[in-house]
Amino acid sequence: MTIRVVVADDQELVRSGFALILGVQDGIEVVAEVGDGAAAVEAVRRHSPDVALLDIRMPVLDGIEACRAICAQTACRTVMLTTFDSDEYVYEALHAGASGFLLKDVRRDDLVHAVRVVAAGESLLAPSVARRLIEEYTAVTAAGRPVAGAAAGSGAGAARLAVLTARERETLEHVARGLSNAEIAGALSVSEHTVKTHVGNVLAKLGLRDRIQAVICAYETGLVGAAGSAGHP
Repeated sequence: MTIRVVVADDQELVRSGFALILGVQDGIEVVAEVGDGAAAVEAVRRHSPDVALLDIRMPVLDGIEACRAICAQTACRTVMLTTFDSDEYVYEALHAGASGFLLKDVRRDDLVHAVRVVAAGESLLAPSVARRLIEEYTAVTAAGRPVAGAAAGSGAGAARLAVLTARERETLEHVARGLSNAEIAGALSVSEHTVKTHVGNVLAKLGLRDRIQAVICAYETGLVGAAGSAGHP
């Protein structure tokens, strides 16, 4: 089955380059290239792609709002693009429903892999982005600003996580730090199959869509703190 992709970036060379890389891959078809967020939303509605690559900073409608509209109105999955992994909008973009986050200097093979992974229903979050997510969430809460979907206090967070076993909580902590299943397996001295089972249980018990939402949940409930140490905000 062919993976249909929309590429949205206000820099013509960037979007054309991504489209060229993806367009020559077996099983991937770029159905539209657009230069702003509003056009991206319209292209997704018109072409019904499987994946949309969205630059975070675009005119007319930024990538975050485009992502929010696409995720709310369609089954298309989104991957956010940015120049820096320190982008201050990481948390907001992921909370809008993004299934992944890539730097624009991503390697060719990693770009293709990301599209295939997201199209298959998985998500991706590099450790550097996970660290930025912690920093962004911490900055927002420290300033006393509410974060959409956040648990109302540590008591609410603990209650939400009470359905998890001790090993599932450990797994969620590692997921929140951006570790892969293989890395988690090494840390917990279990098989990758066991880790995959634990991750599936976490998502099911907490009503989460994917690993991205699991990462957000871990920060919002206080399971992972500002310094990246579980239980020590």
